[in-house]
Amino acid sequence: MFEQLSNQVLERVFALNERQTTVRRELLAGVSTFVTLSYILFVNPSILAGAGMDFSSVYVATCIAAAFGCLVMGLYANYPIALAPGMGLNAYFASAIVIGMGVSWQVALGAVFCSGVLFLLISVLPIREWIIDSIPASQKLAIAAGIGIFLIFIGLQSSGIVEHNPATLLAIGDLAQWTILLVVIGFATIVGLERWRVPGVIFLTILALAVIGWLSGLAENPESIFAFPPVESKTFLELDVIGALELGLLVVVFSLLMVDLFDTSGTLIALLREGELMDEKGKIPELKRALVADSSATVVGAFLGTSTTTSYIESGAGIRAGGRTGLTAVTVGGLMLLMLFFEPLAGAIPGYAVAPAILFVGCLMMRSMRNIEWEELTEAIPAMVTVVAIPFTFSIATGIGLGVIAYVLIKLVALKGREIHPAMGFLFVVFAVKFAFDV
Repeated sequence: MFEQLSNQVLERVFALNERQTTVRRELLAGVSTFVTLSYILFVNPSILAGAGMDFSSVYVATCIAAAFGCLVMGLYANYPIALAPGMGLNAYFASAIVIGMGVSWQVALGAVFCSGVLFLLISVLPIREWIIDSIPASQKLAIAAGIGIFLIFIGLQSSGIVEHNPATLLAIGDLAQWTILLVVIGFATIVGLERWRVPGVIFLTILALAVIGWLSGLAENPESIFAFPPVESKTFLELDVIGALELGLLVVVFSLLMVDLFDTSGTLIALLREGELMDEKGKIPELKRALVADSSATVVGAFLGTSTTTSYIESGAGIRAGGRTGLTAVTVGGLMLLMLFFEPLAGAIPGYAVAPAILFVGCLMMRSMRNIEWEELTEAIPAMVTVVAIPFTFSIATGIGLGVIAYVLIKLVALKGREIHPAMGFLFVVFAVKFAFDV
């Protein structure tokens, strides 16, 4: 009786029969997605801790923000897509905004909040497609690739494989260290096993490297594995919105917004096409609801104390396992909440253990370069300016700005001004003023 009633409720909420799936299949798909992306629970707090944030508080914020995003995506948009704090944007938050620009992490959280609110407004207003289409495809692809190189550099630096050199800026590190050897082995393991689609290979590799460190004395053993979540948080409601609205940080807010908007749109299209959940015209039926889920998760995450929360391409693991409804995402959200009790284990994960994950994700993001139209130089060269500028200037915002300026100037010189979207012209003026007057 109870089982029949619960199935009726699930059918009413998720339309299981309409999408030709079952409760069991959706639950298994949720587990597949969770195992595939759960590495972020270890990596995100580790990265943000480098910005001076409390590891335990960020871990809790990561779990809750991810759970919230998954639940909204599942219950409101009814899509099998999981959300969590995004790789790349968390590194930009910690390394470029906080450390590079010298602002506090509270102000950086305020910038994340502002970008989330703007994203939410764009999601509910009928201008989202106009904004998405305003940036050339080559620049969107270049931004993803540039962030990938940015991540790779941070992974190499944090692991000690490369280090600062006053004469050449960079130099090879001491490769005789055991931790560096484990990073190399871990990276090779992830790539090799991912080739065979081993479920949760990043998560399992991080744990394996941590265990080796604990047993060998390279890292301190965890005092416990389970514990109740801390009652007090050192990051909850600590965001500084006023500080984020200063003139010099508005470009940072814009960059966070653009990257999240383009990344989310691209991820949704790729995943829903794979799951055959797009309509006959190739459109996303509930795009507005999906974008609302993503943007609201970013806003909530900023309140809790974590960087931008976004849709994860790793949701493809659940879709390949048969997930077709929001029940898959809700399952991931429930497991994220369960992970709140594993903070002691996450806190004992050594930094070298997460470096291979950072390197691997960076490599994956660079794959977007293959879709750049290389034969059309007026598209390819500005794209390369963006790709190179993001890691070399240590700033996504600066990379986007230089790419926009290069794109507009090259198109004008090539007498292809008609291909410049009005929004790109506006951005050209904004970034030109910023660089000229250092605002």
